[in-house]
Amino acid sequence: MAREHRETERKYEGLALPAGLAELPGVAATRNAEPQDLDALYYDTSDLRLLRRGITVRRRTGGGDAGWHVKLPLPADTRQEVHLPLGTGGPREVPAEFAARLAVFTRGAALQPVAQLRTHRTRTHLLDGRSRILAEVSEDRVAARTFDLTADPAVPARPGPKPGMPSAPDGAAGGATARTEEWTEFEVELEHGPRALLEQTDALFTAAGLARSPWPSKLAHALDRPGTGALGPGPAVSGEVGGRRTAGEVVVHGIRTQYEQFLVLDGAVRRGEEDAVHRMRITARRLRSLLEAHRRLFDTSRSTPLADRLRRLARLLGEARDQEVLAEQLVSALGAVPAPMREGALRARITEHYARTYRAAWQRAVAELDGARYFALLDDLEDFAADPPLRRRARRDARDYLAGALRRQQHRTLRRLDKALDAGAGPARDEALHRARKAAKRARYTAEGAQGATDRATAERLGKYAKRMKELHKVLGDQHDSVVVRQALTGLGAKAGTDRRHVFAYGVLHEAQRHAADDALARLPRLRRRAARRKLARLR
Repeated sequence: MAREHRETERKYEGLALPAGLAELPGVAATRNAEPQDLDALYYDTSDLRLLRRGITVRRRTGGGDAGWHVKLPLPADTRQEVHLPLGTGGPREVPAEFAARLAVFTRGAALQPVAQLRTHRTRTHLLDGRSRILAEVSEDRVAARTFDLTADPAVPARPGPKPGMPSAPDGAAGGATARTEEWTEFEVELEHGPRALLEQTDALFTAAGLARSPWPSKLAHALDRPGTGALGPGPAVSGEVGGRRTAGEVVVHGIRTQYEQFLVLDGAVRRGEEDAVHRMRITARRLRSLLEAHRRLFDTSRSTPLADRLRRLARLLGEARDQEVLAEQLVSALGAVPAPMREGALRARITEHYARTYRAAWQRAVAELDGARYFALLDDLEDFAADPPLRRRARRDARDYLAGALRRQQHRTLRRLDKALDAGAGPARDEALHRARKAAKRARYTAEGAQGATDRATAERLGKYAKRMKELHKVLGDQHDSVVVRQALTGLGAKAGTDRRHVFAYGVLHEAQRHAADDALARLPRLRRRAARRKLARLR
């Protein structure tokens, strides 16, 4: 099982560490730590897909944390580090757990050795009054050998390394040596110290002539790739209007936020983490809602196909999620069944049935995530987020635009809800209520997707609008769930055979779900009035 932690550090270039570390605020003393000799082999695709996003993968020997490491960038000089022991995988084979976590970035391309770095590290610990380590300051003398990524990675490296340069572990060599280099860099990594100590150390280093390194990692330095990471500073959207944010800026911010969340959840789904399928499905729906609700801002020849492909993916994820929901609903509803009819065998039967159906649906979803169609979707989403095809109206003031967009979503939801409430009981009404539910969900996501990129007052108004649409969405969801559960109970009852106790129990559950649907319907008129308030769509 992988271990994870966050590290916060800064890298510097210069001639030597300055004096005065012991005089930094909060530092009671300094202590020299035992030097370390580190030997790391780094992996990436031949076109450096991981490094372009600021991600590094290495197998390192030496030091106190020898093993496999994946480092994922986070804001504010911080990275998420995932660690596996050396015995996991082989010298040339990235562990399967890491490969699954990184598949959303590698997208079918093989991981291979791209560089080998040998580092001699001298360390100084900054201590507080209780001898607790606040930070570690290190001087790293690095010798790097990069591999020719156009060469066959199975061919041993040639020519041999220069004296003092690292040699590859047995069987771990990449292609031909492309470049060798040596340099010295300095690092400050927080341990138990406050972030203020990082800023104070930065001021000391800057005053002594050290400069922040333009390379976010040693691998980026070795491959001469400064400033790598994620999607860069942001898409080129139109400027501000009268000092306010534009519609394009706000909506694209929402798309980029959801896309990054989508990438995080990919690995969680592949690893089978609890609730990951549900969260990834919601994120796909949020992305689609942003594209559809704001299609007036985009070239629809690009936005509409993306929305359609996201819809298909959400449906596939929904096949697995529906099995989770059915199991949860049926097991929790067993309390309505008379005690003699709900012995452990019935609970076990339901649990085992849906565990099997969920597993099969999850496997289909993971198979899709490993396919070319999914990887192409990711490429297109990333291109869209990096260079959004905005139309002229995207220059509008965000508050004016969002007020109109929210009114359209509000009216769309109310029209669908009124049509459903006017229909007679039966499958047609159930389908109409489901359509109203989807409209309320889009209205909610439209408001929530804009909150993070608007001013505080606007965000509060958006939050109130989203809250009321969420209430309506939830109750409509309860009604829809009852329909799906009743359909499932009919099927389970047909499979119960001659076990009359189970047949009776399924019948009791079916009736309980019918009452749940009636309760949801009774709540809709009041929620409809709340959702119809005109002031919900006013942002000024």
